[in-house]
Amino acid sequence: MLIDSHAHIDDQKFNEDREAVLENARAAGVELIINPGADEASSFRAVAMSEKYPMVYATVGIHPHDAKDYVAEKHDPLLTEWAKKEKVVAIGEIGLDYHYDYSPREVQQEVFIRQLIIAKAVELPIVIHNRESMEDMVRILKEYFAPEYGGIMHSYSGSVEMAKIFLDMGFHLSISGPLTFSNARKLPEVVAMMPLDRLLIETDSPYLTPTPHRGKRNEPAYVRFVAAEIARIRGMAVEEVAEITSQNAKRVFGIGENINQG
Repeated sequence: MLIDSHAHIDDQKFNEDREAVLENARAAGVELIINPGADEASSFRAVAMSEKYPMVYATVGIHPHDAKDYVAEKHDPLLTEWAKKEKVVAIGEIGLDYHYDYSPREVQQEVFIRQLIIAKAVELPIVIHNRESMEDMVRILKEYFAPEYGGIMHSYSGSVEMAKIFLDMGFHLSISGPLTFSNARKLPEVVAMMPLDRLLIETDSPYLTPTPHRGKRNEPAYVRFVAAEIARIRGMAVEEVAEITSQNAKRVFGIGENINQG
């Protein structure tokens, strides 16, 4: 069985056929899906999805793109309250994005720190978005990250050297569709070197669609193509990659075998 550790199934691109997409996932061997929140509205939807669908769990957080809309008096208690729900398993997707700079960098940093503090207080792992912000990312994480509660570098795309920094800090690395692209260079090297007990797989649906479906809408069923490419690189059976990454996801997100998935 597989776990898609990051899929935005609340996205409007799934509004017409969400039930079929979930059924496709089950048919492809996907056991669980982690649906991340990225702003107030999507966090609310992620929680609702987790309550509606047995196979879906949620994370809640404000993405760096939307940091400019963060109101501490409102969102600090809102995230804290959401975090108490049984099927909310992390604070995220949070972090820094200096590629688009949709929010001012100092605001991104402030909101990121606030959510790191919340994650530690509620004893949940964090799901990190990191783009072109390595220096500030590492500086902030060294001060505010609580490794005892875990962390995931979502859709990791950096170098082996960056990977080693995050692994040394205690992070898991989640690998997505770009690993399967013909022009992938750094990611295969990262997958080849990293410890298997820190490896997660994801689709980031509806984005980053893996080969052979590149160019079409992504969906959780396609996480199997990421697993297959990892298996090829590591010289393993796909079933072994599926088992290892699923157990890693359950461990870091605190999803026990005995948890009610209803």
